[in-house]
Amino acid sequence: MSKTRGGGHSILGRLWLAPICAALVVLTALPASAQTPVRFSLDWRWEGPAAIFAVALDKGYFREEGLDVTIEPASGSREPISRIASGTHDMGFGDVNSLVRFRDEHSTTGLKAVMMVYDRPPFSIIGRRSRGITKEVSSLEGKKFGAPATDGAFAQWPIFKVLNRIDDSKMQMENVGFPVREPMLAQGEVDGIFGYAMTSYINLKARGVPTDDIVVLLMSDYGLELYGNAIIVSEKFAEENPEAVKGMLRAIAKGIRDTIANPDAAVDSILKRNEIAKKDVELERLKMTLENYVVTPYVKANGFGGIDKERFSRTLDQIGLAFKYKNKPAIDDIFTDAYLPAAELRKAD
Repeated sequence: MSKTRGGGHSILGRLWLAPICAALVVLTALPASAQTPVRFSLDWRWEGPAAIFAVALDKGYFREEGLDVTIEPASGSREPISRIASGTHDMGFGDVNSLVRFRDEHSTTGLKAVMMVYDRPPFSIIGRRSRGITKEVSSLEGKKFGAPATDGAFAQWPIFKVLNRIDDSKMQMENVGFPVREPMLAQGEVDGIFGYAMTSYINLKARGVPTDDIVVLLMSDYGLELYGNAIIVSEKFAEENPEAVKGMLRAIAKGIRDTIANPDAAVDSILKRNEIAKKDVELERLKMTLENYVVTPYVKANGFGGIDKERFSRTLDQIGLAFKYKNKPAIDDIFTDAYLPAAELRKAD
């Protein structure tokens, strides 16, 4: 039987192979077509704390769940909420307290928290000892502060000042952009700033501000019982894709566990996505986040992802100290554990 020019198979041979090749093409295409697309919003840039998501991407945990996940940075912990509400994103990582307020102001918008990540919130007031700021809240009175209007920490100031009986009539609050917040404090243009502790404290250190001159007032040390960032989902997306939401949380849980087990390796996933990041800086930022806000005593005892309902009830009460509810929500209006992975996967060890 003759061969075609170039040493190819005979026509009969090619006809015999054609159905097999076609079948292989179909089989190869199936995994891609079965992937559920998920648009996910971070709360901030690709910095140390975002390693839990970067690790899940790099290790293929989302793909293993049949998910085609796109993760995008944001400019603050409140932005993911507006993104999900507008429909540009399906899920995100944002401040659960801002979610409470948003839902009350936009009652027809269906958003819900499905996994708590920051059991302790990093909301902080950061000042300089040389500018008269100390650990005493009374030292804040009469000072000048820089605060981005959309900052999650600044959003808690009305609650903080009520709980601590602070007279802010002589305090000056200047609306500043996120990029200039720490530089302004480093240069002495303000006495203090509002921000997430692991962001502002580490940024000030990186700018050469002596650590003994940096004062961090973590709001949870001064009476705030609020939670921090959670995984938030569009209820419409969750209803239409419940298995995708469960798969997302399983993948994220694996990313959290891997990051806790080896933060040094995890931060390498950040460096691949942030060309100007320095490993020592982002590793310190990540460790600070894990030790203070993720792996808390409650999480060590109960695993991450869930909430203490009695505490969450007090959270809703505290938000009401400074925010007038149109219709105060029940806990189940804000948070559900229906999509959480098995407890074994959520152990913080």
